[in-house]
Amino acid sequence: MRMSQLFSQTLREAPADTDVASHQLLLRAGFIRPLAAGVFSYLPLAKRALTKVENIVREEMDAINGQEISMPVVHPADLWQETGRWYKIGSELTRLQDRAGRDMVLAMTHEEVIGDLVRKEVRSYRQLPSLVYQIQTKWRDEPRPRAGLIRVREFTMKDSYSLDADWEGLDKQYRAHYTAYFRIYNRCGLSVLAVKSDTGMMGGRLAHEFMYRTPIGEDTLLICDQCGYSANREVARFAKSENPHEVPLPIQKIETPNTTTIEALAKFLGIPEAKTAKAVFMVATVSEGESDVEKFVLAIVRGDMEVNEIKLTNAIQAKNLRPAVDAEIRAVGAVAGYGSAIGVKNALVVIDEAVATSPNLVAGANEAGYHFLNVTYERDYKADIVADIVAAREGDACPQCGKPLQVTRGVEVGNIFKLGTRYSDSLGCTFLDKDGQAKPVIMGSYGIGIGRLLACVAEEHRDEQGLKWPISVAPYHVHLVVLPDTNAVDAADRIYDGLKREKIEVLFDDRDERAGVKFNDADLIGLPLRLTVSKKSLEQGGVEMKRRTSADKTIIPLEEVIYRVQAELDALWDELNSSVVNVEYKE
Repeated sequence: MRMSQLFSQTLREAPADTDVASHQLLLRAGFIRPLAAGVFSYLPLAKRALTKVENIVREEMDAINGQEISMPVVHPADLWQETGRWYKIGSELTRLQDRAGRDMVLAMTHEEVIGDLVRKEVRSYRQLPSLVYQIQTKWRDEPRPRAGLIRVREFTMKDSYSLDADWEGLDKQYRAHYTAYFRIYNRCGLSVLAVKSDTGMMGGRLAHEFMYRTPIGEDTLLICDQCGYSANREVARFAKSENPHEVPLPIQKIETPNTTTIEALAKFLGIPEAKTAKAVFMVATVSEGESDVEKFVLAIVRGDMEVNEIKLTNAIQAKNLRPAVDAEIRAVGAVAGYGSAIGVKNALVVIDEAVATSPNLVAGANEAGYHFLNVTYERDYKADIVADIVAAREGDACPQCGKPLQVTRGVEVGNIFKLGTRYSDSLGCTFLDKDGQAKPVIMGSYGIGIGRLLACVAEEHRDEQGLKWPISVAPYHVHLVVLPDTNAVDAADRIYDGLKREKIEVLFDDRDERAGVKFNDADLIGLPLRLTVSKKSLEQGGVEMKRRTSADKTIIPLEEVIYRVQAELDALWDELNSSVVNVEYKE
């Protein structure tokens, strides 16, 4: 492709509203253009790179016996109502009506549609196991799109769905995806970490996320360098320190003026924060049948810990949570700053498991300026739910080996879910086993965001001058630059034709621009190999060759250009392929 004919242009400066390097560079290099918040057009360079990512994904899905299909972007609401997600998902799910007034949905995922296909197509155990996948457009009406392609509203997703007759089959397909995903990311030049994660709106028994570790990540990850434990903070566990074994003492009400915080209370009484109980007041939206209702939630954790809202949401199976306001707190008989479960009414009480095993805590008396000493669970109050509802933090003890956990940030570039019978049960996806008995199809769901993956590759492979694409996803492999000179132009034209004849992907900068502009644009676009043809290079004996990742330059004779370029590209492929290793599944 000649740059004089390329349908895009580079920008000297990134728009002012961009704060992430990959977003700035993809805009400046002419890869993407915004249409609306979280909605982008992909120009020729981006489209070529995305296609290469998609083909890598296809190859790895095919290698684990995947069959590519394509499902609609617009779904009848009936399917989403059957699974219940029509009622559980909020405004991120875009609802609309067709001309006949029928409720419809813009696809944010395709579990409902695959379930409908399964119940129509699968009849016998002989049709299982099976694995289907698609690379399809999705829409999620994110409230806060950010960071270019990292968080968007319209995106392309590879989503695959495994179908099995038993749980052992699901385990096998889940492990196959786990390994295939690492190969995909390695082949794209990206190092990732697999972490346990929340199943969220997808439901099911188990989920892993594949995280690209970066300071711009929205997810907080807890990892153990000692034993390899890793989890998203949403679900991360840790070994909770226990208070010394004590005999429960009589409850006692004491005056504690101006102690509305745990820190102030512990200082006033001269006790560690671990000897206090913290009350957190929330209001949960939960589904009851086809209606949403609000319930007041009183969550209690030890004073040295913090509530994890995702864990709390999952524990009570809520649609969402919000902080309670003062009027709502007073209505259940509680007092902000001095709250506890003692004496409250019409509240769903949820306590952390560490509170349940910690007698003689100091808790609020639900009276301004007063607390109770020696509050002990079960004797002094009851809970509706006891669960792990606290957030893991830096330095907390690893749940597997006890060593301190480390905190890092990450961007989710893929996920895998053991759905089990979550959708089979609600949609009636059954098959007849060998004995003629109807059994539910055991399902798994597996996703990779194509655009987000490309953005993470751009975030990882860059410098101050621009992008540095791995050869596997680079839109072109060679950037041919010619500087103004009659002999140089003639030589460059011959080289361009020769590279194309050998099926070498080349972007030819034949524009009438200054040398500085051409070199800056070559660095900005970031193709793996640059060839420069100029009067100076010809006088030195040929063409200047330079890798984007190196400052070294080599002059190669004109008659050796094709051979030397191919050898250099082969070396780049070898370097990339050496990093692709099979990663075995780890719980």
